[in-house]
Amino acid sequence: MTPTLPRTVRAVDTDQLLDLAQEAAVHGFSQRLPVDWLQEHLSAEATHYLFPTLVQRLTHRPEVPLQWRCQQLLTVRTGEQILGLLDVLPDTFDKLPETLDTASKKDIVSRIERAVTQREWAERMSAIAVRPAGDES
Repeated sequence: MTPTLPRTVRAVDTDQLLDLAQEAAVHGFSQRLPVDWLQEHLSAEATHYLFPTLVQRLTHRPEVPLQWRCQQLLTVRTGEQILGLLDVLPDTFDKLPETLDTASKKDIVSRIERAVTQREWAERMSAIAVRPAGDES
């Protein structure tokens, strides 16, 4: 039986998020950002958010456990919030404490819907990094 996808948002700190990303890497989940990228770009003191949106079962890879694909609202070192995806084991997600009230969850889902993706953000940061000094365009 497939577990029911929870319609909730969970808050995690940066260390917890890094642990979740490491677990996803160990299992070979397809939707995850590299742990080293997260360590480099996440704000160390920030709270990040996970919102399950899809039950992911890889029928062509039966050795891979069922997972929940979560949208992530990540806070990066620039202070911006960006969107990422992370596949999480259902039992792992269930162990994350429920700490947010309904209004906060609705606000976070709204921010997720408006957030730029990690890829868009990274491309913008790369473009800024290669811009010649004095070029304000």
